[in-house]
Amino acid sequence: MHAKTMSLACSLMACAIHALAMGHETADDFTLRGFGTLGLARSTADGAEFIRDLSQPHGIRGGRWSGRIDSILGLQANWHIDHDWEFVGQVVSRLHYDKSHNPELMWAFARWEPDPRLQIRMGRIGADFMMLADSRLVGYSFLPVRPPPDFFGPLFISHFTGLDVAVEAYLGQGLMRAKGFLGKTQEKVASASQVWDTSGSDLRGIVLDYQTGPWQLRGNFAEIRFSHDMEVGFLTTPLRIYGQMSGDSAALRAADSLAAKGKTTRYYALGAVYERNALRLQAMINFIRHETRIFQDSRAAFIQAGYRLGAMTPYVVLSRWKTFPAKDLQTLADPDLNAAYQAFIAYADVDRKTLSLGMRWDFHPQQALKVQWDWLRARPGSQFSFVHADPRWNGKTNILSLTYDFVF
Repeated sequence: MHAKTMSLACSLMACAIHALAMGHETADDFTLRGFGTLGLARSTADGAEFIRDLSQPHGIRGGRWSGRIDSILGLQANWHIDHDWEFVGQVVSRLHYDKSHNPELMWAFARWEPDPRLQIRMGRIGADFMMLADSRLVGYSFLPVRPPPDFFGPLFISHFTGLDVAVEAYLGQGLMRAKGFLGKTQEKVASASQVWDTSGSDLRGIVLDYQTGPWQLRGNFAEIRFSHDMEVGFLTTPLRIYGQMSGDSAALRAADSLAAKGKTTRYYALGAVYERNALRLQAMINFIRHETRIFQDSRAAFIQAGYRLGAMTPYVVLSRWKTFPAKDLQTLADPDLNAAYQAFIAYADVDRKTLSLGMRWDFHPQQALKVQWDWLRARPGSQFSFVHADPRWNGKTNILSLTYDFVF
Protein backbone atom coordinates (compact mmCIF):
# COMPACT_ATOMS: atom_id res chain seq x y z
CA MET A 1 0.00 0.00 0.00
CA HIS A 2 1.27 3.49 -0.80
CA ALA A 3 2.34 5.54 2.22
CA LYS A 4 -0.27 8.20 1.45
CA THR A 5 -3.08 5.66 1.31
CA MET A 6 -1.85 4.00 4.48
CA SER A 7 -1.83 7.37 6.21
CA LEU A 8 -5.42 8.02 5.14
CA ALA A 9 -6.44 4.59 6.37
CA CYS A 10 -4.77 5.15 9.73
CA SER A 11 -6.40 8.59 10.03
CA LEU A 12 -9.81 7.06 9.43
CA MET A 13 -9.17 4.39 12.05
CA ALA A 14 -8.04 7.05 14.52
CA CYS A 15 -11.19 9.11 13.92
CA ALA A 16 -13.32 6.01 14.40
CA ILE A 17 -11.66 5.13 17.71
CA HIS A 18 -12.00 8.73 18.87
CA ALA A 19 -15.70 8.72 18.05
CA LEU A 20 -16.21 5.51 19.99
CA ALA A 21 -14.49 7.03 22.98
CA MET A 22 -16.82 10.04 22.85
CA GLY A 23 -19.82 7.67 23.03
CA HIS A 24 -23.34 9.04 22.96
CA GLU A 25 -22.21 12.64 22.44
CA THR A 26 -21.55 11.92 18.75
CA ALA A 27 -24.08 9.12 18.25
CA ASP A 28 -26.54 11.34 16.34
CA ASP A 29 -23.93 12.54 13.85
CA PHE A 30 -21.27 9.83 13.71
CA THR A 31 -21.73 6.08 13.33
CA LEU A 32 -19.14 3.34 13.19
CA ARG A 33 -19.93 -0.01 11.65
CA GLY A 34 -17.92 -3.04 10.76
CA PHE A 35 -18.14 -6.30 8.89
CA GLY A 36 -16.02 -9.34 8.44
CA THR A 37 -15.64 -12.92 7.34
CA LEU A 38 -13.50 -15.57 8.96
CA GLY A 39 -13.30 -18.30 6.40
CA LEU A 40 -11.61 -21.64 5.84
CA ALA A 41 -11.61 -23.50 2.55
CA ARG A 42 -9.89 -26.47 0.97
CA SER A 43 -9.69 -27.71 -2.60
CA THR A 44 -9.18 -31.27 -3.78
CA ALA A 45 -7.03 -30.25 -6.76
CA ASP A 46 -3.23 -30.25 -6.70
CA GLY A 47 -2.95 -28.97 -10.26
CA ALA A 48 -4.22 -25.41 -9.69
CA GLU A 49 -5.00 -22.87 -6.98
CA PHE A 50 -8.64 -21.82 -6.65
CA ILE A 51 -9.23 -18.05 -6.19
CA ARG A 52 -12.40 -16.01 -5.71
CA ASP A 53 -11.42 -13.32 -8.26
CA LEU A 54 -8.53 -12.26 -10.49
CA SER A 55 -7.22 -9.75 -7.93
CA GLN A 56 -5.85 -12.56 -5.74
CA PRO A 57 -2.21 -13.58 -6.31
CA HIS A 58 -2.57 -17.06 -4.79
CA GLY A 59 -5.33 -19.36 -3.66
CA ILE A 60 -6.05 -22.78 -2.16
CA ARG A 61 -5.10 -26.23 -3.41
CA GLY A 62 -4.32 -29.82 -2.58
CA GLY A 63 -6.53 -30.67 0.41
CA ARG A 64 -4.99 -28.08 2.76
CA TRP A 65 -7.25 -25.79 4.77
CA SER A 66 -6.59 -22.07 4.27
CA GLY A 67 -8.23 -18.83 5.29
CA ARG A 68 -6.47 -16.66 2.72
CA ILE A 69 -9.15 -16.25 0.01
CA ASP A 70 -12.28 -15.55 2.08
CA SER A 71 -11.14 -13.89 5.31
CA ILE A 72 -11.96 -10.17 5.25
CA LEU A 73 -12.29 -7.45 7.88
CA GLY A 74 -13.83 -4.02 7.26
CA LEU A 75 -14.57 -0.87 9.23
CA GLN A 76 -16.86 1.91 8.02
CA ALA A 77 -17.42 5.39 9.47
CA ASN A 78 -20.34 7.67 8.53
CA TRP A 79 -20.41 11.31 9.60
CA HIS A 80 -23.57 13.32 9.00
CA ILE A 81 -22.57 16.96 9.29
CA ASP A 82 -26.08 18.20 8.42
CA HIS A 83 -29.24 17.08 6.63
CA ASP A 84 -27.67 17.30 3.16
CA TRP A 85 -24.04 16.27 3.69
CA GLU A 86 -22.42 13.05 4.82
CA PHE A 87 -18.82 11.81 4.81
CA VAL A 88 -18.15 8.08 4.49
CA GLY A 89 -14.90 6.17 4.96
CA GLN A 90 -14.28 2.44 4.74
CA VAL A 91 -11.10 0.48 5.43
CA VAL A 92 -10.81 -3.19 4.46
CA SER A 93 -8.18 -5.83 5.13
CA ARG A 94 -8.18 -8.60 2.51
CA LEU A 95 -5.73 -10.55 0.36
CA HIS A 96 -3.91 -8.09 -1.95
CA TYR A 97 -1.93 -8.36 -5.16
CA ASP A 98 1.31 -8.36 -3.11
CA LYS A 99 0.11 -11.24 -0.87
CA SER A 100 -0.34 -8.89 2.10
CA HIS A 101 -3.46 -8.12 4.13
CA ASN A 102 -2.61 -4.46 4.74
CA PRO A 103 -5.61 -2.19 5.42
CA GLU A 104 -6.88 -0.64 2.20
CA LEU A 105 -8.91 2.54 1.92
CA MET A 106 -11.89 1.34 -0.11
CA TRP A 107 -14.25 4.29 0.33
CA ALA A 108 -13.56 7.92 1.22
CA PHE A 109 -16.24 10.14 -0.23
CA ALA A 110 -18.55 13.04 0.49
CA ARG A 111 -22.24 12.54 -0.24
CA TRP A 112 -24.50 15.48 -1.01
CA GLU A 113 -28.25 14.87 -1.04
CA PRO A 114 -30.00 18.21 -1.63
CA ASP A 115 -33.22 16.38 -2.51
CA PRO A 116 -34.47 12.86 -1.67
CA ARG A 117 -34.50 12.17 -5.42
CA LEU A 118 -30.92 13.34 -6.08
CA GLN A 119 -27.60 12.12 -4.66
CA ILE A 120 -24.05 13.11 -5.61
CA ARG A 121 -20.93 11.38 -4.27
CA MET A 122 -17.36 12.62 -4.69
CA GLY A 123 -14.12 10.91 -3.69
CA ARG A 124 -13.12 7.24 -3.57
CA ILE A 125 -16.19 5.19 -4.42
CA GLY A 126 -17.00 1.50 -4.82
CA ALA A 127 -16.96 0.29 -8.43
CA ASP A 128 -20.56 -0.62 -9.28
CA PHE A 129 -19.84 -2.64 -12.44
CA MET A 130 -22.49 -5.29 -11.88
CA MET A 131 -25.43 -5.86 -9.60
CA LEU A 132 -24.19 -6.33 -5.99
CA ALA A 133 -20.57 -5.82 -7.09
CA ASP A 134 -19.94 -2.85 -4.79
CA SER A 135 -20.86 -4.95 -1.72
CA ARG A 136 -19.18 -8.21 -2.73
CA LEU A 137 -16.66 -8.01 0.13
CA VAL A 138 -19.43 -7.99 2.76
CA GLY A 139 -19.95 -11.71 3.15
CA TYR A 140 -22.92 -11.30 5.50
CA SER A 141 -24.91 -9.60 2.73
CA PHE A 142 -24.59 -12.64 0.43
CA LEU A 143 -26.44 -15.90 0.88
CA PRO A 144 -23.54 -18.16 -0.23
CA VAL A 145 -20.01 -18.25 1.17
CA ARG A 146 -18.72 -15.97 -1.59
CA PRO A 147 -20.20 -14.19 -4.62
CA PRO A 148 -20.08 -16.76 -7.47
CA PRO A 149 -16.47 -16.65 -8.79
CA ASP A 150 -17.63 -17.74 -12.23
CA PHE A 151 -19.57 -14.46 -12.45
CA PHE A 152 -17.65 -11.94 -10.32
CA GLY A 153 -14.19 -13.47 -10.86
CA PRO A 154 -13.23 -11.22 -13.82
CA LEU A 155 -13.78 -8.09 -11.71
CA PHE A 156 -10.44 -6.96 -10.31
CA ILE A 157 -11.39 -3.28 -9.82
CA SER A 158 -13.00 -2.56 -6.44
CA HIS A 159 -12.99 1.24 -6.28
CA PHE A 160 -12.15 4.42 -8.15
CA THR A 161 -11.66 8.11 -7.46
CA GLY A 162 -14.25 10.34 -9.09
CA LEU A 163 -17.94 11.05 -8.73
CA ASP A 164 -21.34 9.54 -9.35
CA VAL A 165 -24.76 11.11 -9.67
CA ALA A 166 -27.97 9.21 -8.93
CA VAL A 167 -31.57 10.28 -9.50
CA GLU A 168 -34.75 8.51 -8.47
CA ALA A 169 -38.35 8.71 -9.71
CA TYR A 170 -41.48 6.63 -9.33
CA LEU A 171 -42.40 4.77 -12.49
CA GLY A 172 -45.57 2.73 -12.64
CA GLN A 173 -45.80 0.61 -9.50
CA GLY A 174 -42.11 0.83 -8.72
CA LEU A 175 -39.10 3.05 -8.17
CA MET A 176 -36.63 3.76 -10.97
CA ARG A 177 -33.07 4.78 -10.12
CA ALA A 178 -30.48 5.94 -12.64
CA LYS A 179 -26.81 6.52 -11.84
CA GLY A 180 -23.85 7.69 -13.86
CA PHE A 181 -20.25 7.56 -12.68
CA LEU A 182 -16.77 8.48 -13.90
CA GLY A 183 -13.27 8.69 -12.49
CA LYS A 184 -9.88 7.01 -12.39
CA THR A 185 -8.69 3.77 -10.83
CA GLN A 186 -5.91 3.42 -8.25
CA GLU A 187 -5.37 -0.33 -8.03
CA LYS A 188 -2.73 -2.89 -8.89
CA VAL A 189 -3.54 -6.50 -9.65
CA ALA A 190 -1.54 -9.69 -9.85
CA SER A 191 -1.42 -11.51 -13.17
CA ALA A 192 0.12 -14.92 -13.80
CA SER A 193 3.71 -13.77 -13.31
CA GLN A 194 3.69 -10.02 -12.65
CA VAL A 195 1.92 -7.08 -11.03
CA TRP A 196 -0.11 -4.93 -13.39
CA ASP A 197 -0.57 -1.30 -12.41
CA THR A 198 -3.99 -0.04 -13.53
CA SER A 199 -3.67 3.25 -11.62
CA GLY A 200 -4.87 6.27 -13.56
CA SER A 201 -7.10 4.28 -15.92
CA ASP A 202 -10.20 6.21 -16.98
CA LEU A 203 -13.47 4.64 -15.90
CA ARG A 204 -17.11 5.49 -16.53
CA GLY A 205 -20.48 3.81 -16.52
CA ILE A 206 -24.23 3.91 -15.99
CA VAL A 207 -26.64 1.90 -13.85
CA LEU A 208 -30.40 1.55 -14.27
CA ASP A 209 -32.26 0.00 -11.35
CA TYR A 210 -35.99 -0.72 -10.97
CA GLN A 211 -37.67 -1.98 -7.81
CA THR A 212 -41.28 -3.11 -7.62
CA GLY A 213 -42.75 -5.36 -4.96
CA PRO A 214 -40.43 -8.33 -4.36
CA TRP A 215 -38.47 -7.65 -7.59
CA GLN A 216 -35.29 -5.70 -8.22
CA LEU A 217 -34.07 -5.44 -11.82
CA ARG A 218 -30.82 -3.87 -12.94
CA GLY A 219 -28.79 -3.13 -16.02
CA ASN A 220 -25.14 -2.04 -15.82
CA PHE A 221 -22.64 -0.70 -18.32
CA ALA A 222 -19.05 0.28 -17.50
CA GLU A 223 -15.83 0.75 -19.40
CA ILE A 224 -12.16 1.19 -18.50
CA ARG A 225 -9.48 2.70 -20.70
CA PHE A 226 -6.21 1.30 -19.35
CA SER A 227 -3.33 3.65 -18.60
CA HIS A 228 -0.48 1.10 -18.52
CA ASP A 229 0.65 -1.90 -20.52
CA MET A 230 1.28 -5.28 -19.04
CA GLU A 231 4.88 -6.47 -19.21
CA VAL A 232 4.71 -8.70 -22.27
CA GLY A 233 7.91 -7.52 -23.95
CA PHE A 234 9.20 -11.11 -23.97
CA LEU A 235 6.74 -11.65 -26.83
CA THR A 236 6.07 -8.23 -28.37
CA THR A 237 9.79 -7.43 -28.80
CA PRO A 238 10.60 -10.46 -30.99
CA LEU A 239 7.33 -9.94 -32.87
CA ARG A 240 8.29 -6.34 -33.73
CA ILE A 241 11.87 -7.24 -34.64
CA TYR A 242 10.72 -10.06 -36.89
CA GLY A 243 8.01 -7.92 -38.45
CA GLN A 244 10.40 -5.07 -39.22
CA MET A 245 13.14 -7.32 -40.60
CA SER A 246 10.93 -9.62 -42.64
CA GLY A 247 8.27 -7.15 -43.67
CA ASP A 248 5.57 -9.40 -42.16
CA SER A 249 2.92 -6.85 -41.22
CA ALA A 250 0.93 -9.57 -39.41
CA ALA A 251 3.72 -9.77 -36.82
CA LEU A 252 3.52 -6.02 -36.19
CA ARG A 253 -0.26 -6.20 -35.87
CA ALA A 254 0.13 -9.13 -33.48
CA ALA A 255 2.49 -7.09 -31.29
CA ASP A 256 0.06 -4.15 -31.32
CA SER A 257 -2.81 -6.44 -30.34
CA LEU A 258 -1.05 -7.24 -27.04
CA ALA A 259 -0.95 -3.63 -25.91
CA ALA A 260 -3.20 -2.69 -22.99
CA LYS A 261 -2.36 1.02 -22.70
CA GLY A 262 -5.02 3.06 -24.45
CA LYS A 263 -7.23 -0.01 -24.95
CA THR A 264 -10.75 -0.23 -23.57
CA THR A 265 -12.59 -3.02 -21.78
CA ARG A 266 -16.39 -2.83 -21.61
CA TYR A 267 -18.69 -4.55 -19.14
CA TYR A 268 -22.39 -5.24 -19.75
CA ALA A 269 -24.58 -6.88 -17.12
CA LEU A 270 -28.23 -7.66 -16.42
CA GLY A 271 -29.56 -8.93 -13.11
CA ALA A 272 -32.77 -9.77 -11.27
CA VAL A 273 -33.41 -10.41 -7.57
CA TYR A 274 -36.66 -11.78 -6.14
CA GLU A 275 -37.25 -11.92 -2.39
CA ARG A 276 -40.64 -12.80 -0.96
CA ASN A 277 -41.28 -14.35 2.43
CA ALA A 278 -38.81 -17.24 2.77
CA LEU A 279 -37.84 -17.49 -0.92
CA ARG A 280 -34.74 -15.77 -2.32
CA LEU A 281 -33.87 -15.96 -6.02
CA GLN A 282 -31.13 -14.30 -8.08
CA ALA A 283 -30.21 -14.53 -11.75
CA MET A 284 -27.52 -12.52 -13.54
CA ILE A 285 -25.64 -12.49 -16.82
CA ASN A 286 -22.66 -10.42 -17.99
CA PHE A 287 -20.72 -9.82 -21.18
CA ILE A 288 -17.14 -8.47 -21.16
CA ARG A 289 -15.51 -7.15 -24.32
CA HIS A 290 -11.76 -6.41 -24.60
CA GLU A 291 -9.87 -4.41 -27.21
CA THR A 292 -6.55 -5.87 -26.09
CA ARG A 293 -5.93 -9.48 -27.08
CA ILE A 294 -4.21 -10.20 -23.77
CA PHE A 295 -7.71 -11.10 -22.58
CA GLN A 296 -10.53 -12.90 -24.34
CA ASP A 297 -14.11 -11.69 -24.54
CA SER A 298 -16.30 -13.55 -22.08
CA ARG A 299 -19.81 -14.36 -21.04
CA ALA A 300 -20.88 -15.48 -17.56
CA ALA A 301 -24.11 -16.17 -15.72
CA PHE A 302 -25.46 -17.67 -12.53
CA ILE A 303 -28.77 -18.70 -10.96
CA GLN A 304 -29.14 -18.86 -7.20
CA ALA A 305 -32.04 -20.06 -5.05
CA GLY A 306 -32.48 -20.25 -1.30
CA TYR A 307 -35.39 -20.97 1.04
CA ARG A 308 -35.33 -19.91 4.68
CA LEU A 309 -36.54 -22.45 7.26
CA GLY A 310 -36.41 -20.61 10.55
CA ALA A 311 -32.75 -19.71 11.15
CA MET A 312 -31.53 -22.12 8.46
CA THR A 313 -31.38 -21.35 4.73
CA PRO A 314 -30.35 -24.11 2.33
CA TYR A 315 -29.29 -22.83 -1.09
CA VAL A 316 -28.06 -23.89 -4.50
CA VAL A 317 -26.05 -21.94 -7.09
CA LEU A 318 -25.42 -22.84 -10.73
CA SER A 319 -22.83 -20.75 -12.60
CA ARG A 320 -20.89 -20.71 -15.86
CA TRP A 321 -17.99 -18.64 -17.25
CA LYS A 322 -16.81 -18.99 -20.83
CA THR A 323 -14.46 -16.96 -23.04
CA PHE A 324 -14.40 -16.55 -26.80
CA PRO A 325 -11.18 -15.99 -28.79
CA ALA A 326 -11.16 -13.06 -31.20
CA LYS A 327 -11.87 -13.77 -34.86
CA ASP A 328 -9.24 -11.33 -36.10
CA LEU A 329 -6.16 -13.05 -34.65
CA GLN A 330 -3.05 -12.78 -36.76
CA THR A 331 -1.34 -15.79 -38.38
CA LEU A 332 2.42 -15.33 -38.68
CA ALA A 333 4.68 -16.73 -41.36
CA ASP A 334 7.31 -17.79 -38.84
CA PRO A 335 6.04 -21.06 -37.27
CA ASP A 336 7.82 -20.64 -33.92
CA LEU A 337 6.63 -17.08 -33.38
CA ASN A 338 3.16 -18.03 -34.54
CA ALA A 339 3.05 -20.90 -32.05
CA ALA A 340 4.22 -18.63 -29.21
CA TYR A 341 1.66 -15.96 -30.10
CA GLN A 342 -1.22 -18.44 -30.39
CA ALA A 343 -0.25 -20.12 -27.12
CA PHE A 344 -0.18 -16.77 -25.30
CA ILE A 345 -3.63 -15.90 -26.62
CA ALA A 346 -4.95 -19.34 -25.68
CA TYR A 347 -3.74 -18.91 -22.09
CA ALA A 348 -6.62 -16.46 -21.51
CA ASP A 349 -9.14 -19.18 -22.34
CA VAL A 350 -11.77 -19.94 -19.67
CA ASP A 351 -14.47 -22.59 -19.85
CA ARG A 352 -15.79 -23.66 -16.47
CA LYS A 353 -19.00 -24.35 -14.59
CA THR A 354 -19.82 -24.78 -10.91
CA LEU A 355 -22.57 -26.33 -8.87
CA SER A 356 -22.65 -25.04 -5.28
CA LEU A 357 -24.71 -26.46 -2.43
CA GLY A 358 -24.74 -24.82 0.95
CA MET A 359 -26.43 -24.03 4.23
CA ARG A 360 -26.56 -20.70 6.03
CA TRP A 361 -27.39 -20.52 9.75
CA ASP A 362 -28.39 -17.06 11.02
CA PHE A 363 -27.91 -17.87 14.69
CA HIS A 364 -27.82 -14.16 15.60
CA PRO A 365 -29.38 -11.05 13.98
CA GLN A 366 -25.89 -9.91 12.91
CA GLN A 367 -23.99 -13.17 12.62
CA ALA A 368 -24.16 -16.21 10.38
CA LEU A 369 -22.35 -19.49 9.85
CA LYS A 370 -22.14 -21.05 6.38
CA VAL A 371 -20.96 -24.34 4.98
CA GLN A 372 -20.66 -24.82 1.22
CA TRP A 373 -19.53 -27.50 -1.22
CA ASP A 374 -18.55 -26.53 -4.77
CA TRP A 375 -18.36 -28.99 -7.65
CA LEU A 376 -16.20 -27.17 -10.22
CA ARG A 377 -15.38 -28.47 -13.66
CA ALA A 378 -13.19 -26.59 -16.14
CA ARG A 379 -12.01 -27.58 -19.57
CA PRO A 380 -8.51 -29.14 -19.33
CA GLY A 381 -5.97 -26.44 -20.09
CA SER A 382 -8.29 -23.68 -18.89
CA GLN A 383 -5.76 -22.04 -16.57
CA PHE A 384 -6.46 -18.30 -16.71
CA SER A 385 -9.12 -18.19 -13.96
CA PHE A 386 -6.90 -20.10 -11.53
CA VAL A 387 -3.42 -19.43 -10.13
CA HIS A 388 -0.26 -21.48 -10.67
CA ALA A 389 -2.14 -24.00 -12.77
CA ASP A 390 -0.33 -26.98 -14.26
CA PRO A 391 -1.06 -27.23 -18.02
CA ARG A 392 -1.63 -30.96 -17.47
CA TRP A 393 -4.34 -30.37 -14.83
CA ASN A 394 -7.64 -32.02 -15.77
CA GLY A 395 -9.72 -29.00 -14.70
CA LYS A 396 -11.63 -30.78 -11.93
CA THR A 397 -11.81 -29.78 -8.29
CA ASN A 398 -14.20 -29.78 -5.35
CA ILE A 399 -14.08 -27.03 -2.72
CA LEU A 400 -15.35 -27.25 0.86
CA SER A 401 -15.78 -23.90 2.64
CA LEU A 402 -16.70 -22.83 6.17
CA THR A 403 -17.28 -19.19 7.09
CA TYR A 404 -18.35 -17.05 10.00
CA ASP A 405 -19.83 -13.74 8.76
CA PHE A 406 -20.72 -10.82 10.96
CA VAL A 407 -21.69 -7.16 10.92
CA PHE A 408 -21.66 -4.74 13.85
